[in-house]
Amino acid sequence: MEKMAYPVIFEKENDGYFVTVPDLNINTQGENLPEAIMMARDLISLYILDNEEEGKKIALPNTVKFELPKDAILSYVDIDMVSYRKKYGSKTVKKNCTIPAWLNNKAEELNINFSKTLQEALMKKIS
Repeated sequence: MEKMAYPVIFEKENDGYFVTVPDLNINTQGENLPEAIMMARDLISLYILDNEEEGKKIALPNTVKFELPKDAILSYVDIDMVSYRKKYGSKTVKKNCTIPAWLNNKAEELNINFSKTLQEALMKKIS
């Protein structure tokens, strides 16, 4: 799941908008519609990231049936999990890898941080 768009319900209240994401059963709010959309995007992305890091399954968009409340606005909010993970992802995992001894020796001589180097190379590969 990298780029998706979830259906989101916006309900006008006296002090702004109440936001519901039916597929994920989560809520947020915003003082105005642009802020409510931004809050929905952030909430969806954070929810997915947290659940991914805990190894939990995440409902895909449009998998839950729901009724639109009277006078509510239904819209779709897009998310980009690659960008969100780069900015906010924090869980680390230990990986073992094998490299030639001469390469290991030279890298250690140069005080190269193996983890950082691998992360940089992987980010370059997936971007």
